[in-house]
Amino acid sequence: MPAAPPAGGEASEAQQARAALNRVRAEIGKVVVGQESVVTGLVLALLCRGHVLLEGVPGVAKTLLIRAMAASLQLDAKRVQFTADLMPGDVTGSLIFDARTAAFEFRQGPVFTNILLADEINRTPPKTQSALLEVMEERQVTVEGRARPLPEPFLVAATQNPIEYEGTYPLPEAQLDRFLLTVTVPLPNRDEEIGVLRAHHHGFDPRDLAGAGVRPVAGAADLAAARSAVGTVFVADEVLGYVVDVCRATRNAPSIELGSSPRGATALLAAAKARAWLAGRDFVTPDDVKAVTRPALRHRIRLRHEATLEGTSVDTVLDALLATVPTPR
Repeated sequence: MPAAPPAGGEASEAQQARAALNRVRAEIGKVVVGQESVVTGLVLALLCRGHVLLEGVPGVAKTLLIRAMAASLQLDAKRVQFTADLMPGDVTGSLIFDARTAAFEFRQGPVFTNILLADEINRTPPKTQSALLEVMEERQVTVEGRARPLPEPFLVAATQNPIEYEGTYPLPEAQLDRFLLTVTVPLPNRDEEIGVLRAHHHGFDPRDLAGAGVRPVAGAADLAAARSAVGTVFVADEVLGYVVDVCRATRNAPSIELGSSPRGATALLAAAKARAWLAGRDFVTPDDVKAVTRPALRHRIRLRHEATLEGTSVDTVLDALLATVPTPR
């Protein structure tokens, strides 16, 4: 049975936090037409203290999404364009000799922010990619043996072009596993694209969010209260078993070479709890698990070469698995 709701004051605080995050989604909608599922994925990642891999062709407003979310949450955001000549110190920061003091001082890199947009992360060599591993997992930068914590909250939103792979460095499995979700940013439909053109025709400037009406409607305190509330969401043993069964099914499917690890199961559970709370419930249903299975697991699965040649996609395989794994009643 679902757990009893928290006491009055705690319930009120959680409701205020939920309302604040829903206002954030509305603010982003002022400048980003459609993409509700993408916005929801970003909010779920914030609630779970996770990171997001955004996959979409250039020009579908990935950068605008991140900037609008940061502005509506009163958070700092920085963008790094990943290129073949980018060095680890360009991302994390480095020691600089100060001639005035005759000492080395640490100069912070762009990771010292709340939301880091790592644009085209697969265009930089593995050495620089790996610089983000400690940042994403430990939320700190270690230079010369000294750990420097990152601001809180902290989220990495990395982008990849799913079409153009020539001259890129595919992310290793260990780094892919550090992303909570992979969210596909689709092209807008016809009506949405007409809406984009209409906004630009009437003077919309994507570099001027304030001029477009985007206002701060929440803050770090609201996000902290929301995270605390998500932690109290009830999960029945049957639903826990369902999460495990879905992940175990990926390890036995004939078309899958590498299935989800236990870390994938914990990510799936965390995302399902956040989705349930955002929907106004204090318990997780199997439908919550199903709704986040694709974004939580698609980057943790590697198909066999034969399946890829046949045109099978990871999402197709996941949908087939969800249709076969028994759903608890």
